[in-house]
Amino acid sequence: MRTPKHPGIKGRGSTGYLPGRFAVTTPEAIDDGWHEADTEGDVASAPHTRVIEEVARSIITRNQSPDIPFDQSLNPYRGCEHGCSYCFARPSHAYLDLSPGLDFETKIFAKTNAPDVLRRELAKSGYRVSPISLGINTDAYQPTERKLQLTRRIIEVLAEAKHPFSLITKNALIERDLDLLAPMARERLVHVYFSITTLDNTLSSRLEPRASAPHSRLRAVKRLSEAGVPVGVMFAPVIPWVNDHELEAVLEAARESGATAAGYVLLRLPHEVAPLFRDWLQTHVPDRATHVMSTVQQLRGGKDYDSRFGTRLRGEGVYADLLARRFALASKRYGFEGRRHPPFDLTRFVRPRASSPQGELF
Repeated sequence: MRTPKHPGIKGRGSTGYLPGRFAVTTPEAIDDGWHEADTEGDVASAPHTRVIEEVARSIITRNQSPDIPFDQSLNPYRGCEHGCSYCFARPSHAYLDLSPGLDFETKIFAKTNAPDVLRRELAKSGYRVSPISLGINTDAYQPTERKLQLTRRIIEVLAEAKHPFSLITKNALIERDLDLLAPMARERLVHVYFSITTLDNTLSSRLEPRASAPHSRLRAVKRLSEAGVPVGVMFAPVIPWVNDHELEAVLEAARESGATAAGYVLLRLPHEVAPLFRDWLQTHVPDRATHVMSTVQQLRGGKDYDSRFGTRLRGEGVYADLLARRFALASKRYGFEGRRHPPFDLTRFVRPRASSPQGELF
């Protein structure tokens, strides 16, 4: 159990410190009546974000998942200050002996040497070019990126090497890097997706408190699209009885803003995400909490989550079938059906020179 229980923390998606599944000990806060005015350690006192430097030994992650359309990914950060209550990546903080709850959104690990490591890996003679998906586990444009600019420096390396990549974000900060993205788009080297979960600012501020507001994301879709960058929208995650009714409205708004591709992903609750999201439901929509989780379990074979390939992103059963039909109809109605981003051009890749501590003469 997390400690202590309270009605929520302003600006944070988690409602407390849920211990990770590998934790050996579990601290519990107890009010002993002393230092009544002292709020240190009180999770309700709006904990500050701490950015921790991480020196990466490698940076490109490879996977063979059959339901994911990429085999290489890169994450500049661990943890995410956006604080999305439903984030499937939260359990990764448990491997660091930290809480997938508040620690995940307040203790951010920045791989400060990521651009140099990427350059080194792309420069290897055995490297074979394949599109890299940037910021899949945690958002590459989360708030700390504004200062650190790790994502921008990574894109600079990719631009120099003419290496194709895609990314998905909830942050309009991506507009800052249009000077890099637009030229790469002209060479068919970049695809961008925006995750838009709702058009309701109030719901968005509770589900994903430090992500850009929905209207800001739509404005960014428009700006990137007008600059020639292929932009898609992901209605993700679909949460039964919370935001599922907005599927058609989100697709319509995205299409009007210039998006040319669309997709959706059903709510995923692996490991510690399930109890954290249950807490979120009890805090923000207690009248629907039981109904939401009942439907989730119907979609997941009676469990909070089913990790099987083929069903983990879409679910199964009557609700899943209805959702798929709704998406197909909306895609047709708003002009997404049959549309795809232009294929990446893999022929432009130029192997970069690896960084040398001695510098270069020529």
